[in-house]
Amino acid sequence: MDTGVGATLHEARNRRKVDLSEVEAAIKIRVRYLQAIENEEWDALPGDAYTRGFIRTYAIYLGLDGDRLAEEYRRGAAPTGGERVPKRVEPVPTGIRESGPRISSRMLIAAVCLVLVALVVGIALAGGGGNSSTRASKQAHRHARQQHKQQTVRAAKPGVAMRLAATGEVWVCLLDAGEKPLIDGQILGEGAEAGPFRSDGFEVAFGNGSVTMFVDGRQADIPESSSPVGYSIDGSGKLIALEEGERPNCE
Repeated sequence: MDTGVGATLHEARNRRKVDLSEVEAAIKIRVRYLQAIENEEWDALPGDAYTRGFIRTYAIYLGLDGDRLAEEYRRGAAPTGGERVPKRVEPVPTGIRESGPRISSRMLIAAVCLVLVALVVGIALAGGGGNSSTRASKQAHRHARQQHKQQTVRAAKPGVAMRLAATGEVWVCLLDAGEKPLIDGQILGEGAEAGPFRSDGFEVAFGNGSVTMFVDGRQADIPESSSPVGYSIDGSGKLIALEEGERPNCE
């Protein structure tokens, strides 16, 4: 069905006198996908959710109503037989950069308590057991209990934390461990941030690689890519790359 989506985008690009290579550099969507959209060759594009995201991003770049054109595609051109699988899925390297050995919460709590106990003992010995030493000892014990309580609460906080920062326009679908949408198929503009979110795990899909993801404060390795990518994040913060048919689509 000819919805006119491709023709509308093609005419807008010609009016602005911008070639496809310039568009690719600006919005991180490959030329072959842009050409397929303009020619309305929908079978050459990834699944419908990504196609709508591409149309939104391309239209917004050209100064058009991205939501309207994406909805026009959905109502008139998107096939009803389910998500299409691309002929080739590019391999995506994954992992999380480690800055050094990790210290467990229990070890940190124990170290803090030992330091505070040593401080209390030192004050008591220096003061010879007088009233001032007694007050200092009580204050130090109270401080130690408060620190221990705070550290214990932080250590017991469940789940894994995740935060996103867009380095360019990027379509995002983010689900928590219960498959509840936290970002429901929205486009984050360059410089936008989302989160932090906390859950026992996440599934996330991006329209391209223009995003920085932090898992428990550590930056995840997401390669620069104009193609859609997706990940599963378990309760320990481990990233697993998801293939096309495994990624969430927020539909």
